[in-house]
Amino acid sequence: MQRDADFLKRTIFHARRVLATAALLLSSCSLEDLALAPAQTQNFDQLRKTMVESQLRSRGIRNENVLRTMLEVPRHEFVPAEFRARAYDDGPLPIGMDQTISQPYIVALMTELVEPMRQHRVLEVGTGSGYQAAVIARLVSQVYSIEIIPEHAKSAAERLRRLGVQNVEVRAGNGYLGWPDRAPFDGILVTAGATEIPPRLVEQLKPGGRMIIPVGSAPEEQVLKVIQKDAAGKVQTRDVIPVRFVPLRKQ
Repeated sequence: MQRDADFLKRTIFHARRVLATAALLLSSCSLEDLALAPAQTQNFDQLRKTMVESQLRSRGIRNENVLRTMLEVPRHEFVPAEFRARAYDDGPLPIGMDQTISQPYIVALMTELVEPMRQHRVLEVGTGSGYQAAVIARLVSQVYSIEIIPEHAKSAAERLRRLGVQNVEVRAGNGYLGWPDRAPFDGILVTAGATEIPPRLVEQLKPGGRMIIPVGSAPEEQVLKVIQKDAAGKVQTRDVIPVRFVPLRKQ
């Protein structure tokens, strides 16, 4: 009987230690940490592989450098905690303040269309969460990204630094006017829908450069366009696919 009583005491003692340790861990976790726990158990690497094969390669993305980059960049790091489990879904996701992170296919398509090369300097208009900047940054020398919402500009810059992306410069400002101090650019990516092709952006495009931009008088009428400037400065435009982006704000 004494042996059973001693065993019971030890069991209760260890149980209390476990409960105390658990309470200490819970007290040190933020609510966001707790909310992330289910998503963190998912195999994000496998989800990215599935995304690349089923959403990108199967739909015509052929640039192997772009596909490799989409496989490497952790999209789940660029979405709010409550949407991390859906980070590799085939669609856009909200990031706050009526803004979205683009569908993975659209990010890959725009990256492929701008024809990035290692020596290129690229302007991005519409930083958002920083995902498109992180993708293109792996393929070019330098990225300059403008975000009209200061809170997004600040959080995207911090996120990119935390993830070790060193060749992206982010600032808050009116992307419709471009970034004259850093121009000209080999490529320009506009990640918001414009009602017209901004002339200041065309001016800041190098001869031989490309701008990828959604244009339409309303979101449901937008078309993704490739704007190419030849060596003589002449501009040619071609339509790619219908798209739907949040509006490009001028102020």
